Amino acid sequence: MSNATVVVVTSGKGGVGKTTTSAAIASALAKEGYQVCAIDFDVGLRNLDLIMGAERRVVFDLVNVVRGEATIKQALVRDKKLNNLFLLPASQTRDKDALTEEGVASVISELRHYFDWIVCDSPAGIERGATLAMRHADEAIIVSNPEVSSVRDCDRIIGLLDAKTQVAEQGGRMPKHLLITRYDSARAKTGEMLATDDVVDILSVPLIGVIPESKDVLKASNVGLPVTLADEGSPAARAYMEATRRLLGENIPVTIPEEKKGLFGKIFKGRAA
Repeated sequence: MSNATVVVVTSGKGGVGKTTTSAAIASALAKEGYQVCAIDFDVGLRNLDLIMGAERRVVFDLVNVVRGEATIKQALVRDKKLNNLFLLPASQTRDKDALTEEGVASVISELRHYFDWIVCDSPAGIERGATLAMRHADEAIIVSNPEVSSVRDCDRIIGLLDAKTQVAEQGGRMPKHLLITRYDSARAKTGEMLATDDVVDILSVPLIGVIPESKDVLKASNVGLPVTLADEGSPAARAYMEATRRLLGENIPVTIPEEKKGLFGKIFKGRAA
C-alpha cells in the first residue's frame, strides 16, 4: 500500500471557490514534484476539467470507472503543463446516484497505488455526493468565504467530517484545515465581512491560508489554467502556494499576499497546527 494522502476540498455552500481551490492546490503539489490526481465528484455539474484546461480531452469519467465501463488509466487525463498531474473527471450527464459507495472505495484504493496526493473536489451541499467525496479522505480542506452563511455551512460540514468518514468511524479525528477565500481587507476593516480571526474562532479549525479576492482567479479559470500556473506572481497564486506548503507540513505564518511583491498583510493568529 502506498503512502498517498487523500485530501477532500469541501464547504457546504456553493460558489465559495472549492473547484478553484482543488485545481490550484493540486497544481501547486505537482509543482513541488509530487504525483497528483484531482478527482471531480460533482456528478452532473462537471467544472474541474474546465479550470484545469482539460475539457476537450475528457473521454471517460469517474462514473464510467465506477461502473466498470473504463479503467482508471483510460479515464485519467494528464495535465498539459505538468506531466505528474492528472484529472479524473466527473460525469456531465449521469444522475447523482450513479456513484456507489463500493465503487468510490475501489477507485480511491487503486489511485493510492499510483499517486502521492489525491485531491477530491466535493460538490456543494451536504448530500450524498459530498459525503462520498469526504468518505475516504485522510485530511480535509474546508473552504469558507468570510461571511456568516458560508461559515454556518462549514460548521455543518465539520459535523459530517466527524461522523460520516472512515477516519471518524474508526475512532480517529480527521485533520482539518480552514482556507478563507475571497478575502477583502478593505471590506473586513469596515465590518462588511467577517474578520479572519472571527472565522477561525467560530469554526475552531486551524487556518491554512487566506486567499485575497482577485480578478486573477477568474482570468485564470477563463483561460483554463489553475491560478497557481496562470500567474505565479499574483497575490492569489502566492496565497495558494503558501497554503500548499502548510498542507505539506511547513510551519510558516499565515499572511495575505498583497499586490506589491514582498509586502505581506498582517500575520494572523490561528495558523495551521
